[in-house]
Amino acid sequence: MESQVQLKIFSGNANRPLAQRIADSIGVPLGDATVTAFPDEETFVKINENVRGRDIFIVQPTCPPANQYLMELLIMIDAARRASAKRITAVLPFFGYARQDRKDQPRVPITAKLVANLITAAGANRVLTMDLHAQQIMGFFDIPVDHLYAAPVMYRYFIGKKLKDLVVVSPDIGGVKMVHAYANLFQAPLAIVDKKRKSATDVEMLSVIGDVDGKTVLLVDDLTETAGTVTRAAEILKKKGAKKVYASVSHAVLNPAALDRLKASELEELVTTDTVPHSKVSGFKLTELTVAPLLGEAIKRIHNSESVSSLFDINGKRPES
Repeated sequence: MESQVQLKIFSGNANRPLAQRIADSIGVPLGDATVTAFPDEETFVKINENVRGRDIFIVQPTCPPANQYLMELLIMIDAARRASAKRITAVLPFFGYARQDRKDQPRVPITAKLVANLITAAGANRVLTMDLHAQQIMGFFDIPVDHLYAAPVMYRYFIGKKLKDLVVVSPDIGGVKMVHAYANLFQAPLAIVDKKRKSATDVEMLSVIGDVDGKTVLLVDDLTETAGTVTRAAEILKKKGAKKVYASVSHAVLNPAALDRLKASELEELVTTDTVPHSKVSGFKLTELTVAPLLGEAIKRIHNSESVSSLFDINGKRPES
């Protein structure tokens, strides 16, 4: 039986088009909220409709400018809590600061944990997110976290292309688990590119583990910002005999340097999702797939206290397996 508590979806300024598509996918209007800034750039939020006793979902990826959009999210959560919402779910299609998930050198913070604490302290009751850079971030929260995967959306797109002699490749050792799941879905062999990071914006590709000679390659990663990893990986894969190289990236947070690299790269196509907004790119094939129906269905199931994990089933298999 469906919940009698009314569901409402609100959005900050990070990716309002995605929030609108999510609302449209489940047939509810996008909530009315003012999210703006004072002249001194302090964030101002006002929810312009009654949310007392409602089940509230706030859609706000923390993409660039991450600090601004994170503050918008926290203030919107606080506004909903003080307006007596029954439950508040922070919907983060893209979770910023996820790469700062451990102390990998002395005297550095674990900012992903800090952000989790801030979201909880602001008053969120649960979190809905997608393709975290590190899955242990779910454990940073003391509230329930529903973690979705873009794999079903990517799978439907690439299976429709009917790629021959497919090999699924991880552009680094850290992404092997994710790539293994994709290889399992496509029933294709996998390979790994051995990567050494020289700086935050530059990487060195050392070798390829696996056979890609004469194959069509699908590079799979969760996040690219500078496109250094995927473009350098495509370069070495072509040198190793790959016929064509495609890239599937859940979150393409592309800066100007990334666009230049993509245009000059060996990639046939970069396929990503609308978890973060993208401007149009000329001179390179960037395909954006929407995850709005997937997020919308998850929101509906959370609202009705139904299983979310069954959303991951693809041909009887799951991306996380």
